Amino acid sequence: MSAVPVSAASSSAAAPFKIQLFDAPLGAELLGLDLTTRLNDADFSRVHQAHLDHHLLVFRDQKITPAQQIEFSRRFGALQIHVLHQFQLPGHPEILIISNIKENGEPIGLGDAGHFWHSDLSYVEVPSLGSMLHAQELPAEGGDTLFANMHLAWDTLDVHLRNKVANLQAEHSYLAQYAELQRRNPWRPNLTAEQIAKVKPVLQPVVRTHPETGRKALFVSEHFTTRIAGLPADESRDLLQQLFDHSVKPEHVYRHRWQPHDLIFWDNRSLMHLAAGCPEHLRRKLYRTTIEGDVPF
Repeated sequence: MSAVPVSAASSSAAAPFKIQLFDAPLGAELLGLDLTTRLNDADFSRVHQAHLDHHLLVFRDQKITPAQQIEFSRRFGALQIHVLHQFQLPGHPEILIISNIKENGEPIGLGDAGHFWHSDLSYVEVPSLGSMLHAQELPAEGGDTLFANMHLAWDTLDVHLRNKVANLQAEHSYLAQYAELQRRNPWRPNLTAEQIAKVKPVLQPVVRTHPETGRKALFVSEHFTTRIAGLPADESRDLLQQLFDHSVKPEHVYRHRWQPHDLIFWDNRSLMHLAAGCPEHLRRKLYRTTIEGDVPF
């Protein structure tokens, strides 16, 4: 589904901005906020609650600096540094450059980020709370990002499958699709031994409980989830495929069509996302910060 705003005025008088829901299974646009100035505590509290309620927030036309993006992100928690240090923004290691642009024959950022459905950093012991992505350069066509509501995926899952997976664990590995991504994209770098050591496979619950809302969500993805622990390989593959297919049904998905200077902030405990891609000759660049979450349970 695309972002078609529907009326949903905020009931709080704490701040002048409005929260406008999308006609989609997730997401809201915050109207009247300028993130070049620090939010007061009341405004920040409303933003935080809106993030929990709607899982993805869109802040339009935010002409913020990298330092301001980092400062706003840090209000939600400590920041995580991506293992691909090659694509850190110079002077700001907290920012991962997402870009297909090449300068002097070399990529300036991660050009194939989001090729498969995933939740950011699910492959580490303490995955991400959420990610912020700020548009720097956008292509004239393409470049959309899709988001799937994993709470809805759990809520609408067949009862038999719910009972089957409720207490299972699955392995997540950063390397699960890495060779395939390198095959498709020669610019994706080889990992050093030090980088590989930082992304050892971990076990996560197949169904996680959101630490702030208590809602359950599926927590598996085609990008990082390799197997379900304790099941034979063929049964694990079949079960995971059923979960993958169910999670990304159209009725669970919102498609974000980027506008200049958009900042979006999504909850990796609640959503998966996918980059729809754009023509290779069109430039695309975004800055990503990632906020540390909690050990899934």
